Amino acid sequence: MPNIADAKILIIATDGFEESELFEPRQTLLDRGASVTLASLETKEIQGEKGDQPGRKIKPDLLMEEVDSQDYDALLLPGGTRNPDRLRMEELVVYTVKKFADAGKPVGAICHGPWLLVEADVVRGRTVTSWPSIRTDLRNAGGNVVDKEAVVDGNIVTSRNPGDIPAFTEAFIKLVESVEAPLEAV
Repeated sequence: MPNIADAKILIIATDGFEESELFEPRQTLLDRGASVTLASLETKEIQGEKGDQPGRKIKPDLLMEEVDSQDYDALLLPGGTRNPDRLRMEELVVYTVKKFADAGKPVGAICHGPWLLVEADVVRGRTVTSWPSIRTDLRNAGGNVVDKEAVVDGNIVTSRNPGDIPAFTEAFIKLVESVEAPLEAV
């Protein structure tokens, strides 16, 4: 994919997402012309968090049941503690994350978002980073954990925290632009 403006990006989130980790990458992608779709577990607005305080809300574009991974070029997974903790308990979400990763499509996960990569069993043998409290989970899942603002390994980019959003977003965009033709999932 030569230009991010041609990309169709899927974001998966639910209540408890870290506000900046959804809104800032989303806005950058939109500003650069990408098509961005937000999927969630329900159609009602989802509530973000800003640290420990309630953050902005956003209405999902579609339900997870309506997602067809073949319709998208890449997947973005914001963090927050409650958001990925809730999503990793949803079989359809975990299946979708695995389908993107296994198809070679770019997957970006920031902060606690890599919990979903652990649950989808796509961390083994990869170099990754995350929020400090889930690094043991990443190691236990077979990942090589480093402390860097953005880490790209194959088709997966991970990042540590909201302070890393600019580096994370740029690494994600470069990864999306570097993929010529993703493999289709089996």
